[in-house]
Amino acid sequence: MNPVSPEASLDAAPARMGDVTRFWRVERYRGLEGLRATFRRHRYARHTHETYAVAAILEGCETFFHRGEQRYAFAGSLAVVEPNELHDGEPYGGPFEYRTIYPSPALMQEVAEDLAGRSLPGPPHFPRSIMPDPGLAADLAGLHAALDAGRAGIPLLEQDARLIAFLGRLVARWGEVAPVRRQGRESRAVSLARQVLDEGYAEEIGLPHLARVAGLSQSHLIRAFRAETGLTPHAYLIDRRFRAAQARLSCGEGPAEVAAACGFCDQSHLNRVFKARMGVTPGLYRAA
Repeated sequence: MNPVSPEASLDAAPARMGDVTRFWRVERYRGLEGLRATFRRHRYARHTHETYAVAAILEGCETFFHRGEQRYAFAGSLAVVEPNELHDGEPYGGPFEYRTIYPSPALMQEVAEDLAGRSLPGPPHFPRSIMPDPGLAADLAGLHAALDAGRAGIPLLEQDARLIAFLGRLVARWGEVAPVRRQGRESRAVSLARQVLDEGYAEEIGLPHLARVAGLSQSHLIRAFRAETGLTPHAYLIDRRFRAAQARLSCGEGPAEVAAACGFCDQSHLNRVFKARMGVTPGLYRAA
């Protein structure tokens, strides 16, 4: 059964009493869904998902039935429910706030296979329902904000990198598959990825497309790219945009025009990137 948006499932009365939710979907991650919620009164009926449910508890405590027992997830912990597992959820001892993502089994298996360095018969298993890991919980909260692109405005490549990195850490720390790093710098694959970024620096480029061109998984490409260039693909793209902006400014183009031509969000974004690398603003650089 698909995850149900609390906007649809909560009636008006509980909402007025303090239940707050935001629900969104990112289709390009195999329909990845996200839920941001503070619940004071809402109680989930027992249900299952076709996907994983990975939640970071930020405040308070959630209690939920899972694998035949009642569980208690306090602030700073992660809760993971695997596909088709029966569970519910409600506040315990007061309101709780959490962030949840629902990655597909296929996405989780891809991440696990890349860590293991071999094909696996299925997606990873998480022996524990609740994992005390404040650092990883904070990572999920940051990832959640980044993927909510309608509000955050984070570049696609950075969103992709954050998602794959978080899922990789989750599987490596708490899943059954141990991380096994692949050897080799994959020079040709990195060269192909760099060509895409060099030629399309003014466009939004997603990590899935870059990985397909390179012929590597997403997390493998990030590691190989960093080993080869010293940068992540996203950092390389920003640097490529900076270099293009530098050339255009040198020819006398105005900062606003340059920002639009080189793929920056706006002129202030260009200013931040440029000053961080040159020590002066684009306007001063152009004037010089």
